Amino acid sequence: MKKKIIFSEKCLEYGSWHIESPQRVRKAYEILKERGYEFVTPEPAREEDLLKVHDPDYIELLKKGAIEDPDTPAYENIYEYARLSAGAAIQAAEIQGFSLMRPPGHHAGKYGIALGAYTKGFCYINNIAVAVKHLNRPTLILDIDGHHGNGTQEIFQGDPKVVYVSLHRHPHYPGTGYYSEANCLNYPLPADCGEEIYLKTFQEALKKVDMQKIEVIAVSAGFDAYAGDLASLGLAERTYYEIGKMLAALQKPTFFVLEGGYKGENIGRAIDALLKSFG
Repeated sequence: MKKKIIFSEKCLEYGSWHIESPQRVRKAYEILKERGYEFVTPEPAREEDLLKVHDPDYIELLKKGAIEDPDTPAYENIYEYARLSAGAAIQAAEIQGFSLMRPPGHHAGKYGIALGAYTKGFCYINNIAVAVKHLNRPTLILDIDGHHGNGTQEIFQGDPKVVYVSLHRHPHYPGTGYYSEANCLNYPLPADCGEEIYLKTFQEALKKVDMQKIEVIAVSAGFDAYAGDLASLGLAERTYYEIGKMLAALQKPTFFVLEGGYKGENIGRAIDALLKSFG
């Protein structure tokens, strides 16, 4: 049975001019709909779930729209859009589905700005962190976005229930993830390194994780490592199919949360390729 896609058209209502635009998700949705996926409508995350991840003062600033920077604007009602995206991540975790929502989340740390980054990389609430905290089970977070998930690392650094693994382009935004630290395993890769190097590194990363201690796999599914995208590592549709095969072979409950990726046609095809091995 195919994994279900969690999606709401509400996430298309803001930011039409921005690179992190509704168009990237709309096109992906259209492709997945054509390919026969079932869609589930999300519910907003409860504030108590957000507060398991983020500082209360930050949540209050987000409600007021007092967090604006050039990359991460204070859109009208952005708190509600972010809360819906976080709720979709929770639902993806509960049904082992794929959250196809925006805004993304992996650059958002406890206080919004994580690990010294001066912008938040289009992120307001760390969706995958909210979902992982909600499940409260031993979890492997695999971040395949082309950028390092500095917010996710900040939130889970030293957490005995979580292993965080990130493959990302270096040097690149946000300027973190150059080395591994405790439970956070980082694999910086050169621009356009290509599928062979990427998949070899991915396999090596999985071997470093004691899967007997892992109950759930959470994937920060960014697609800007696709060739020609914002953080290109030279990947292609078939690369995501191979990633999906390796994940399915682990035989653990697995869910996915959309991060980056700015070419909607590529995102839709890559998601389909990634999910094929799961039914």
